[in-house]
Amino acid sequence: MNTDKIVRGAIKTLSKTIIFGMPKSYFSSDENANKYMLTGDKKFTEKKGEFFTCGFGMAVLTPADVASGKYFIAGYDSNNPATGVLDDMYARAMYLDDNTGSGGVVMCAVDAVGISRKDINKIRERVIKSRKIPNLKSINICATHSHSAIDTQGLWGEKIYKCGRNEDFMESLHERTAKAIIEAYESRADGKLFYSVKKTEDLQFDCRTPDTYDPNLTRIRFESFDGKKNICIVNFASHAELLGDRTKSISADFPAYLIKEIEENNADCDAVFFNGAIGGMISAKEIKKVYRNEIDCEAYTKQFGKTLGEIVNSLTEETELVPRLNVKSVPVKISASNFVLILARLMKVLNNDIARSNNRKEAFIHTEVGYLELGDSDIGMFLIPGELFPELYTGEFLTEESSATATKADYKILKNQGKAKHNFVVGLCNDELGYILPENDFLLNSRMPYINSAKDRFDRNHYEETNSTGPKTAATLLDNMASLIESVK
Repeated sequence: MNTDKIVRGAIKTLSKTIIFGMPKSYFSSDENANKYMLTGDKKFTEKKGEFFTCGFGMAVLTPADVASGKYFIAGYDSNNPATGVLDDMYARAMYLDDNTGSGGVVMCAVDAVGISRKDINKIRERVIKSRKIPNLKSINICATHSHSAIDTQGLWGEKIYKCGRNEDFMESLHERTAKAIIEAYESRADGKLFYSVKKTEDLQFDCRTPDTYDPNLTRIRFESFDGKKNICIVNFASHAELLGDRTKSISADFPAYLIKEIEENNADCDAVFFNGAIGGMISAKEIKKVYRNEIDCEAYTKQFGKTLGEIVNSLTEETELVPRLNVKSVPVKISASNFVLILARLMKVLNNDIARSNNRKEAFIHTEVGYLELGDSDIGMFLIPGELFPELYTGEFLTEESSATATKADYKILKNQGKAKHNFVVGLCNDELGYILPENDFLLNSRMPYINSAKDRFDRNHYEETNSTGPKTAATLLDNMASLIESVK
């Protein structure tokens, strides 16, 4: 008797039963799921404006009663109620317009482990219904992926089957983030935009083969004509998990200290941090010591952020961008092979917008991808709704001989899709789908898929698969990105 086969069959049957039996009210139509998604430009234009217009807004998200036991820290183990605050959670927003008449764009970062697209659409709804930002063509909201922020997804509650989200806090997060976005528009000024890139050394670590990641730190800097306003966007790839699993304090992790270093050493400067392609898992150099609690995690978190901030501040070679801003997003439906996620949705632990096939046998998650270009095709940003494995950007996959499934990876990698001089990934953007893996190294536990992690023939652990939507996610996202980019040229 093949016990593994029997168990897999039982789990597959359970998955189909869950999907088939879920009430219709749990599922969202395409129209409702995409109602507040602004899709951007139909075609990318060569037209340029006379100057850029930019503004910054921010809001503190940390509730006053953190020590009440009502808020769970997200990113490590469940049932970890916060007892204090190391540094505040923020929403930080940047508004940008190239003055071509095509409209403005919002890029916003929220200190959280992840935010579902459903919650992001609630923020978008508030901004749009306020009517305070005319001619707005795109709203993009990303999580910084802090593992010491308040649970915004629901997975880290008191029990595995109980939602860890505090709904009063989420309502406040929606409202305050929307206000930060509106403030960014209202504080706008005219000026110039520049970009710089620095290849960092000995700062990152890849916890899973293949050893590949984007070592670049990218800064996009706005300078107003009167010299009174400076705004920086910083992109860098690393898990914000440096405080370790023993922390009891709310924190934005290292991005808080990256931003602090920038703002304290540059007059009239505001900064926003966007994470990159961090799947796999891309983290800080000493992350294994953090996992083992062998170092002072708080001191390491602060120093790591400070070091990144010092790199940002040291950048002197800049390229000015011509006033041109193009962006487009498209809705995508991801096949949810991970039945645990669907079960979590049924139990209202998660709140993602989901859909169901006509035969009621397959579930999908409503999400989106986007692409933004700045200047004369100088900067290209891939807006990705989760934690992308960097090889899906670089093309540096495990070979047929070294991959878990002994197969070759075949993808339209992002690096080859982007037409800009400098491309990078903005991760956890407009959703959090979890890890986005190449299928040739996607391995599930034979008995308990998506519950227990697998070990491959090289004795490598495949934990990330348990926190993914399924093996087809990467191909679906990259194919849709390729079609998007092709459609605007």
